[in-house]
Amino acid sequence: MSRPASTEPAPGSPGVARASLAVLAVTALGVVYGDIGTSPLYALRECFGPHYGVAPTPENVLGVLSLIFWALLLVISIKYLILVLRADNRGEGGILALMALVHPEHGGRGGLPQGARWLLILMGIFGAALLYGDGIITPAISVLSAVEGLTVATHAFEPYILPITITILVCLFLVQRRGTHGIGKIFGPLTFLWFSVLALLGIRGILMAPEVVQAINPAYGIAFFAANGWHGFLVLGSVFLVVTGGEALYADMGHFGKRPIRLVWFAFVLPALLLNYFGQGALLLVSPEAAVSPFYLLAPEWALYPLVVLATGATIIASQAIITGAFSLTMQAVHLGYSPRVRIEHTSETERGQIYIPSINWALMLATLWLVLTFQTSSNLAAAYGVAVTSTMAITTLLLIVVAWELWGWNRPLSAVLIGSFLIIDLAFFGANIVKVPQGGWVPLVVAAFAFTLMTTWRRGRQVLADRLRETMVPLERFLEGIRASPPPRVPGTAVFLTGNSGAAPPALQRNLLHNKVLHDRVLILTVAAEEVAYIPAAERLEFQTLGDGFYRAIAHYGFMEDPNVPEIMGLLRGHGFEFDPEDVTYFLGRERPIAHRGPGGMALWREKVFEVMVRNAQQATAFFRIPPERVVEVGAQIKL
Repeated sequence: MSRPASTEPAPGSPGVARASLAVLAVTALGVVYGDIGTSPLYALRECFGPHYGVAPTPENVLGVLSLIFWALLLVISIKYLILVLRADNRGEGGILALMALVHPEHGGRGGLPQGARWLLILMGIFGAALLYGDGIITPAISVLSAVEGLTVATHAFEPYILPITITILVCLFLVQRRGTHGIGKIFGPLTFLWFSVLALLGIRGILMAPEVVQAINPAYGIAFFAANGWHGFLVLGSVFLVVTGGEALYADMGHFGKRPIRLVWFAFVLPALLLNYFGQGALLLVSPEAAVSPFYLLAPEWALYPLVVLATGATIIASQAIITGAFSLTMQAVHLGYSPRVRIEHTSETERGQIYIPSINWALMLATLWLVLTFQTSSNLAAAYGVAVTSTMAITTLLLIVVAWELWGWNRPLSAVLIGSFLIIDLAFFGANIVKVPQGGWVPLVVAAFAFTLMTTWRRGRQVLADRLRETMVPLERFLEGIRASPPPRVPGTAVFLTGNSGAAPPALQRNLLHNKVLHDRVLILTVAAEEVAYIPAAERLEFQTLGDGFYRAIAHYGFMEDPNVPEIMGLLRGHGFEFDPEDVTYFLGRERPIAHRGPGGMALWREKVFEVMVRNAQQATAFFRIPPERVVEVGAQIKL
């Protein structure tokens, strides 16, 4: 975040802190709360949809409002804003960041059995994969529901709903390369206006039937279940729509920090949402027939068209929140070893984490457009919505229990009861949504299964490939003993060999010596290590060791939200006394091509073939590590898996 101008208070003063917090809060409002802020467009309408058979009687309206109130309070306010945001991985959030905290390599004092721990890891990967399913549904249902408001005024707009929606979505994905920070500055004020209008509409509705505030009493929610039985339970599937932005706000925590996100929620977003939901409920108490579109019918007739325009803008913002989360999720997956290298563009010179991933952007766009053309209405899409997010929320709760035990030092029974109570809520929402699978809930599950298969195949394939390479690798000490015993000719210059195993001679080094019979005067063995934390402090970035005979070893540590940068590492080496001429450095990269093969210790043949394809399409190491391409020599080999 840029500093205030010189006319502002001095840096470090309370004035600057307040100004920075205010800017972060407004920007966070435009990115983090877009998803949850558009739920009033369709959530209450879906609760009284014809598929449930629950009439908008006063008792049912108060019951549903009570469920909405307590869902926002328990799930978002307490679970996510108070508890889950505590589980940050050096400031970064999201289910993969949370999963890294319970990874076996991360440590832990809880004594959780390794089998159970790995099961949680697999669940965390699947939870992350589910967010891609959510990422294609959120833009589709949000924009569709806003544009459908035109039909409230006149049915003449019905033929144009899909074309308008598709045009808006295409434009949204086209502007992604501008970056989260630039978009957030634009969206923040617009989102502020949106929530202000939500609050004003809600107040207008509440004045029609002030008795609606009785719904705060949880007894109305209990009575709703008692009166409606199974149908009442299924309505939870639509009540859940009011909290679908929980995972998105956690994933975006690294962009803004906890304090601005919490401040905006409790001071502005939560009151505006509650006022609007209660205003819609008050309208239904007065006019039950308004259940067909309580949000738009809450507005005066003269404000309908401006409201549709504003709602459309708000739904674009809602889509932005999930798209931003997908970019962050993919970057984390790459650095944690669950995804091939992809092209990641940084859209800000000052804010790390402001990224754009073209391949993910276009894939989301095509899938979203397919959904709109297939389901055609927001009510149809509502059936597909919820399955992915409820599953991810339940997995987040399970991971949170382990974090409370091992990292926060909570008493096991206490944390199991406290956090486990949220798991009961998650499972209730999941149960109410899973019945939607035949009506469209299969979409996010299929997307998640596909993403999960790719992520686990890549992870396992890299392990198998590393095992095969290890069989041919020579321990570094033994290799150096051979060099001392029979010194090869040396040529001027510095050779840098990148390897994932700092304890063994890099395969590229062995092959270069085998075929060319020479070594450079100075040989640096460089390992870029991806750690299970978001960011690595500068002081802990580099380990350096002189091995003798012109050999050196360096290990550069990077977090899963950081981009490895080999030229930057080379610059840091100067501080360790390793002097070199950048124009006299040659970078040697091993380029191993996996070959699918039926053999022991590998994967199923079809998975090995999938891994082959993924390796061929991964971004080149030269670009990923930002190595000058004109100074790179690749040494290839074919490896049977």
